[in-house]
Amino acid sequence: MAAREDVTGIILAGGKSSRFGSNKALTRFEGDRLIERLCRAVGSVTGRMMLITNTPADYAFLKLASRKDLVPRCGPIGGIYTALRSVQTPLCLCVACDMPFIRPEFLEYMIERSPGYDAVVPVNDGRVEPLCAVYRETCVPAIEDRIQARRYKIAGFFDEVRVLQLPPEEGGFRDAGMFFNINDRADYDEALKRMTDQAR
Repeated sequence: MAAREDVTGIILAGGKSSRFGSNKALTRFEGDRLIERLCRAVGSVTGRMMLITNTPADYAFLKLASRKDLVPRCGPIGGIYTALRSVQTPLCLCVACDMPFIRPEFLEYMIERSPGYDAVVPVNDGRVEPLCAVYRETCVPAIEDRIQARRYKIAGFFDEVRVLQLPPEEGGFRDAGMFFNINDRADYDEALKRMTDQAR
């Protein structure tokens, strides 16, 4: 898969992992750290990558550019805002650091569908997945308005921009588990089980 230069891959690693008990992005997963697994997936579709994290020293081994939140303590919407304000490309492919089963082919598909839209957001079982999505720089004013109003729900600004809500099956991607994310130790155990089942 050819890497693209019109989009920056963003790994959102700003969470505190309070439910997990330690930094889940650094947890070993099938021999690699979870964040290394995500970096490989995202890096296979774009030649530009950046981490959004408030603890950049934790990720120095990745040798990636990183940025701290421009507006602290407003959650993932602040990470997306920081990414859009920090990159040199018109698009950001934003992926949370705790989604081990994301498929590079689907990431590429979202990018391909992005012309004419400010955001491309997957819809999985009727729920949007804003932490595995493509955002255009044109989203910045709407996000700024939400942050200034202290209304931090990511999907809250979707009514103000052109959003393509993309059911994965439209592109032939039927793996609902692709959006599984790890919040706590039970999720981690489940992810390991799924990986074992897939290997059979």
